[in-house]
Amino acid sequence: MLDVFFPRDCLQCGEPVEAESPLKAVCAACVRRIHEVGSLACETCGYPIYGKVEVSRECPHCQYLRPFFQKGLTTVVLRGAPRKLVHELKYHDNFLALSDMKALFRRSEPLREFLAGGGILVPVPLHPRRERERGFNQSHELAKVLAGLAPEVLRVEQVLKRVRDTETQTQFTRQQREKNLKNAFAIHQPFLFDRKLRFILVDDVFTTGSTLNACASILSRAGCKNLAVVTFGHG
Repeated sequence: MLDVFFPRDCLQCGEPVEAESPLKAVCAACVRRIHEVGSLACETCGYPIYGKVEVSRECPHCQYLRPFFQKGLTTVVLRGAPRKLVHELKYHDNFLALSDMKALFRRSEPLREFLAGGGILVPVPLHPRRERERGFNQSHELAKVLAGLAPEVLRVEQVLKRVRDTETQTQFTRQQREKNLKNAFAIHQPFLFDRKLRFILVDDVFTTGSTLNACASILSRAGCKNLAVVTFGHG
């Protein structure tokens, strides 16, 4: 009733969020401008493929990445409202944004089909200092949301830990990101990797893939042979 009489303002444009909007913090007009990723996407990073598809075509976003994982999926292109949702969750503790991210996860048919195959969801860890400051790890929150989409076949395990308090990577190039992340992650505790199980790394954003690939390399060396990554957005 409060939403009816006192509608929230859209995170993107500031206009009231209508009752018929599929999201709680984004108005219907801005929802229509969200680029949701379909089945035609890069299998490494998940970015949508536009135009005519060629067998030998390389994705420009990950052509220099040598992934330790076999598949990558993302839900939206990180422009407009999706970027606002990520920022609201990470920097303003706005868990209404997490609710909308869950709604966008649910709308993704490729993601739902992928998760139906089951696996262990591994959130990308924050350094303990940063997690104490923020109060939560957004990747862990997203992993719990994903687990709720198929609870009979998915579970969240904190397999990894962050052992170096690295600098923020926002302004770094790909090479600087890779150097910054060297020896930043480790296995959290002794973990027996069942080769039959699929491990799914979870993070909020795929930018260059450096963080996810650094985590994937640790898991690969530890014995994980069936490894994928899932992110909320790409950009």
